[in-house]
Amino acid sequence: MEQKDSSVLNQIQSQLGSIELQKHGLLHQSGELQGGLKEFQDELEKEYGKVSINIQDGTYEEITEEDESDKKD
Repeated sequence: MEQKDSSVLNQIQSQLGSIELQKHGLLHQSGELQGGLKEFQDELEKEYGKVSINIQDGTYEEITEEDESDKKD
């Protein structure tokens, strides 16, 4: 292996390490955001009850216990 090949390989390995660090950070941020979203959803459910919201037009309908059991099956 030539010196140039070794240098290129070292650069690639370094870049892959940087990418893995970025990936780790992004996964951590994603987890935090998901946790915050879940807390917000729980607060809304406490205040307004269980509803299904259409994010396209803002309409909503209440979720009955029967609907919940249908989703689990």
